[in-house]
Amino acid sequence: MSDKTALARQFIEALPHSVMLGMEPQEMGQGRAAIRMPYKPELVGDPVTGVIHGGAVSALMDTCCGAAVMCHPDNRAGTATIDLRIDYMRPATPGQAIITRAHCYHLTRSVAFVRAVATDEDEDNPVATATGAFTVEKRA
Repeated sequence: MSDKTALARQFIEALPHSVMLGMEPQEMGQGRAAIRMPYKPELVGDPVTGVIHGGAVSALMDTCCGAAVMCHPDNRAGTATIDLRIDYMRPATPGQAIITRAHCYHLTRSVAFVRAVATDEDEDNPVATATGAFTVEKRA
């Protein structure tokens, strides 16, 4: 595990919202990250359907995108969200964990560009997709 990957994992595991949401870092490295968020009744946004609140999904996607930037080989430091667009495709299936996979696919001198997909057990039918821009410090 690289120093960047270890730092990204530590960052996620120390964020209060990540801890409260139960986020579990899965795979990380080379500008890619995957984070799992288990189903928890306290995250339900609609008690009638049992569907997890969209805000929890947003936090998961934002955190995963940031982790992908932190793991990119050309990023020297931490990152912050500049812009994040999330398209919700369908409600997550009640009782199932959500996994977000993010890829930091391009860096400029000061901005990283990221794409992400959130799925439950039906990996061919996304819950949400995201595109974002994040701050970055490139190597000198």
